[in-house]
Amino acid sequence: MELIGSPLSAAHAHVRSTPNNVLPAISTMTSSYKNRFPYYPLPQSLSLPWLPSSYYRTATNHPMLAPFSSGSHGQGQGLLPSKMLPFVSNRTSLFTRYTPDDWYRSNLTNYRESETSRHNSERLRVDTSRLIQDKHQQTKKTQMESTKNLGERVNDIEFWKSELCHEMDEMIGETNALTDMKKRLERALAETEAPLQVAQECLLHREKRMGIDLVHDNVEKQLFTEVDVIKSCQERMQRYLDRARAQLASNRAAQHEVEKDLADKQTARRIDGKCHHLRNTSDGISYYRGVERVDATISVPDSWAKFTDDNILRSQSERAASAKLREDIENLLVVSANEMWNQFNAVNVAFTNRIAETADAKSKLQTHLAKTLQEIFQIEMSIESIRKAIRDKVPPLKVAQTRLDERTRRPNVELCRDSSQLRLVNEVHELDETIQNLQQRLRNAEDTLQTLVRAKAVLEHDLAVKANSLFIDQEKCMGMRKTFPCTARLVGFV
Repeated sequence: MELIGSPLSAAHAHVRSTPNNVLPAISTMTSSYKNRFPYYPLPQSLSLPWLPSSYYRTATNHPMLAPFSSGSHGQGQGLLPSKMLPFVSNRTSLFTRYTPDDWYRSNLTNYRESETSRHNSERLRVDTSRLIQDKHQQTKKTQMESTKNLGERVNDIEFWKSELCHEMDEMIGETNALTDMKKRLERALAETEAPLQVAQECLLHREKRMGIDLVHDNVEKQLFTEVDVIKSCQERMQRYLDRARAQLASNRAAQHEVEKDLADKQTARRIDGKCHHLRNTSDGISYYRGVERVDATISVPDSWAKFTDDNILRSQSERAASAKLREDIENLLVVSANEMWNQFNAVNVAFTNRIAETADAKSKLQTHLAKTLQEIFQIEMSIESIRKAIRDKVPPLKVAQTRLDERTRRPNVELCRDSSQLRLVNEVHELDETIQNLQQRLRNAEDTLQTLVRAKAVLEHDLAVKANSLFIDQEKCMGMRKTFPCTARLVGFV
């Protein structure tokens, strides 16, 4: 029997032990990660020694391919010297195990298998090189596309960021303008309190008029109209003031949304800019296993752009409403100032006319009073003259009556109704009639004097009433109305 191995090759062959495990440790295989992590090409696998699996299988099935080992490294491998079979030549054998044809066929088979293995290896090397180049180009292209997409994303963020910045600046300016307009409206509303108080005090003072002058004249009508006009202006101003406050709240809410979106855009711009500038040689790159399976996105490009566009449109809408409100407030201030000034002038004109009428009436009353006083003086003089005339008629009457009484003492026939007697009787009758007429005239004069005195009292009272009315209208009311605010104050500039 021929021994295993060849003497010629055995001298130069290294003894190889049969490997107990021809495959790498299972902990280094990719299959050990399939339940924990997704598959990644591990760079550490490149450091393993390259040994074809066919060699391991051949060495396992035919341990005689490497039974011996020379050198110090062969100890403990292959067969021990004590267990090696003794060498026995088989040249004397009558027959051999294989024929030359088998030997040639085996060689040809080995040649063909070698060529096939080399051809497969060469093809595998070429395919592997092409695969490496293709994957390198694909990886490079993919990375370039990702970098390009990140750049485009950064540009999109910059565009919307600029739009948000512009809109925020516009909104801040509009909010400041509306705030100034609100302050003007508040000042104008505060300025209406003084004219309203003046009009109400004028009405209160005019209630202190006396007698016939306490009339519902044109001045009072205009004052009531002025109070109504001022209160109407105050109500409209207060209503627009409430609208301005609500609009300011809406402006600040829209501005807050824009600022919040802008802050998010700035953060996203910083992150995407950092990602855009990352390269294979950059610091800080590392493995983040499973990160591609995490989907934390809450929007798509359309909804992302629509969100910012909606914020801008809302801000623009609020700005337009704010500008319209400012224009309405400006018109309200101008119209209210004109209305109050027109009514103020109308009241002043009514006061002027009423003061003129009262002054004219007072002047006429003074004239009539002067005439009445003069007439009273004259009638008193007349009364005194009548009394004197009556007193002057008493002595003649006494003389006549004394004469008649003395003549009644004539004796006898001397009691004659002569002309003297008749004349004395007529004289007494005439004097009595004269005295009675004078006394009647005295009574009439005294009645006239009383009438004149009453008229004088009435005129004096009416003059006092007119003087009081003139003092109220001219001094108190018109004196207060000199402090009516100017147009600049009524529109809130001062």
